[in-house]
Order: sequence, then C-alpha cells, then structure tokens
Amino acid sequence: MSARALKIALAASVALNLFAIAAGVTTVVAQAREEQRIEAQQRVPRDRAPFHAVMTRLDPEVRQRVKSTLKASALAARPDFDEARAKRREAVALAASDGFDAARITTLLNESRAAELRGRSRLEADAVQLLGTLEPADRAAVSDILNRRGRNGARDPRPAQPQAERAN
Repeated sequence: MSARALKIALAASVALNLFAIAAGVTTVVAQAREEQRIEAQQRVPRDRAPFHAVMTRLDPEVRQRVKSTLKASALAARPDFDEARAKRREAVALAASDGFDAARITTLLNESRAAELRGRSRLEADAVQLLGTLEPADRAAVSDILNRRGRNGARDPRPAQPQAERAN
C-alpha cells in the first residue's frame, strides 16, 4: 500500500471510531434522560405528601377512625369492583371466542362500567361523609383521598370537569 492509501485508511478509521463513540454517548444520554422522565412521572408531586405520610401526622385517634372508616368502605365496595372485573373478563373472553356476540359484549361492558361506578360512588360518598366529621386541619390533610388514582397510585391526569362536559 502506498503512503497516501494508508493516510486515507487511517483517516477513515478515525472518522468511523469517532462516529461510533458519538453514537454510544448519544445512546447512553438518551437512555438516562428517558429513565429520569419515567422516574419523574412515578414520583408523587412535591405539593402533596403521600397519603400514608399524611396519615402519620394525624392524631392517633383520628388516624384510627379514618383508617377503619376507609377500610369498611373499601370492603363494602369490593363486590362492585369484583363484579366489574368479572364482567369485563367475560366480555374479553367472548370477544376472543368463536361465538362473537356484539350485543352481549356491549351489555357486559355496560354492566362492568355500571358496577365500577357503583363502587366508586360508594367510596366517594363514604369519603365525603368521613371528611364531614373531621376538624378543618385534618380535613385539609385527608381531602386528597378524593383524587382519582389508578392501581399504581398515579393521579388521574384528566382535569376535573362537570359530568355533562365529559359526555361530549
């Protein structure tokens, strides 16, 4: 090989190595940013403490009353949520089966939604009733229970709207 060809090969090799290093750094930085974004979404907003932290700040007597009332409410609403899950599972199974029946699936989904709303209504009504029995400072601390949360604790990102607006 001539000296010129060696210089070109060396320059190409250096350029390729620099490109590989840049691609690696970019990948690592992008992955770190994505992990930070996911972590930030899972974190509780700083303006509100986690519910269990709020509970520890309450007077022990009030804390016990709040816990027992919420537990009783959840146990009372459980059959509604169990029914909602069962109806939804049945609808999914029917949709995946050879005996597809659109009307039956729609009915099951409507029944599932109605059962879930019954359970949620019971929980919310009991929570409002409980809040009415608390002192203003305790009520302010515990009022966060009215935030709609998913299974993982995340708040519902949808803004609160009147029922009529949600239907549109």
